[in-house]
Formats: sequence, C-alpha cells, structure tokens
Amino acid sequence: MISAKSYLESVRPLLEQVAGQADALSSAADLIAAALHRQGVVQAFGAGHSEVVAMELTARAGGLVPVNRLAVRDVVLHGDAPREALGDPKLERDPQIAHQIYALAGARPADVFVMASQSGIHGSVVELALLVKENNHPLIAITSVEHSHRVAASHPSGKRLADLADVVLDNGAPYGDALLPLPGGGSVCAVSTVTNALLAQLLTAEVVRRFQAVGEVPPVYLSASVPGGDEHNHTLESRYAGRLRRTA
Repeated sequence: MISAKSYLESVRPLLEQVAGQADALSSAADLIAAALHRQGVVQAFGAGHSEVVAMELTARAGGLVPVNRLAVRDVVLHGDAPREALGDPKLERDPQIAHQIYALAGARPADVFVMASQSGIHGSVVELALLVKENNHPLIAITSVEHSHRVAASHPSGKRLADLADVVLDNGAPYGDALLPLPGGGSVCAVSTVTNALLAQLLTAEVVRRFQAVGEVPPVYLSASVPGGDEHNHTLESRYAGRLRRTA
C-alpha cells in the first residue's frame, strides 16, 4: 500500500546510491573548483522540475556565491521574447531558444556549466549543451541515466545531454520519475527533486573541501537572516558584479 512510510523506505536506499558516485562527484567538483580559481562562475541551468538544481545552487545560505542561474524563462525576462511565450508548454523543446539562453548568460571562457534534465532529450537542453561544448566550457550533467536511455532522443543531432557532458551525475530517478507503482498501472511520488537537491549539496560540499585543502576561504553565502549576512554576501557578490543574475 502506498503511504508516506513506503515512499520514505524507497527513497532511503536511493539516496545512498546517488551519494555513492564518488568518482563522478570528485571529477565534477574538480571542474567547478578549477573554474572558480580561474575567476569563472558556475552557469547553472535546469528545465522543468529539474530547475530545482539551479535553484539549489544559486544564492542560498551555505551555497557558493559565484553561481549564475539560467532558465528557459530568461528569453522573456532578460531577452526580447514576448511574455506569451511563457505559456507555451513546448517552449523547453525548442532548440532555438538555447541560443538566446546562452547569449543572455554572458558566459566567459573560464565558466563551467551545470545542466540538469530528468530525460536529457529536449531541444533546448541538448542544443544548449552543444553550444556549451562548442564554446569549450566544461559541462556537468545531472540526469536520470535510466530514463534517458529508455526514451528516443528528440534533438535533430540524435544526442542526449549525457552524451555531451564531461561528467554525468545520475540522479537515480526511475523511468517516468515517480517511485511507487500503482496496482492498476502508473506510479506516484516523483523522486528526482529529492536526489537532484542532494547532488547539488554534495557538489557544494566537495567544492568547498577543495578550497579548504589549499588553505583558501571558499566564497560561500551566509543567511540573510543572520546579523551581518547581507554585508558579507554583498561583499562577495561584488567580486562578480554583472555576472550573477538573481531574478526568478
């Protein structure tokens, strides 16, 4: 029977599985730390519910400061696409918007990209990944390996996000994302949001560890709700003036 308890029991071993990707996490953290030491920033993108990765990495207490959040809606909020475009449920599947997203990111050569997509097949995701690699940026993908392998690639190139990444982090979510099967077919209770957030925090911890290993203070946010938090954060953000977008 489906219950909160059954979901929790199913999630626990999955969290251990996801956290067990030590080699991939280490490689991804190396790429990020190297980019930050070259004065680059992390360009974090997620489409659909995978946007939680970009949200988890960007502008939050205990997180890295030099992270710029990218989203499909950037083409409206920061570009010249009409507001009505946000109502298009297939906007994420349009490869052409990736060119606008990349241009609006203002990426510099030293920047590293972290891109998240459950399936890793949609047009904007794959096209953006292609642009990232064409411009010689390191690319870290967060995706469901199982789901991605079970669906046909929809981009004209026939590529998936995982095919283009330097490092792939598997969020462990099953095909279709939902974890608990229903007796009559189908499943309920998605899990990628949980495991994506875990991967984001594991990455943060490993990047910070690399700063500490060489005796450097990592550029990390304090909560704005503690004394001195705003001043601390503004000082760090000023190092990356004009490079970090904080609008939703």
